Amino acid sequence: MPTYISLLSFTDEGARKINKSSSRAAAFDQAAEKAGVHIVGQYWMFGKYDGLLIINAEQEQQALRCLTELVAAGNVRTHTMQAFDMKAFAAIVGK
Repeated sequence: MPTYISLLSFTDEGARKINKSSSRAAAFDQAAEKAGVHIVGQYWMFGKYDGLLIINAEQEQQALRCLTELVAAGNVRTHTMQAFDMKAFAAIVGK
């Protein structure tokens, strides 16, 4: 199942409501699972990015829909990349 990693940055609105961040994350977990997207992990960070989200989705469209709904809520911006484990990467580059 493809893996996607999103680096998250709080918007001004998300920063103002930072105390609700963990409850928003729990709601996102539930919505994502209903959409067929598995949450591998959600992490809060300090530095250039405020969070890290790791998800698995069978189809790219599932991941995109889930992440666009997250962004549309107005609390975070995302920078998303597809990630490959060693086996998948070896298959792509021909070992």
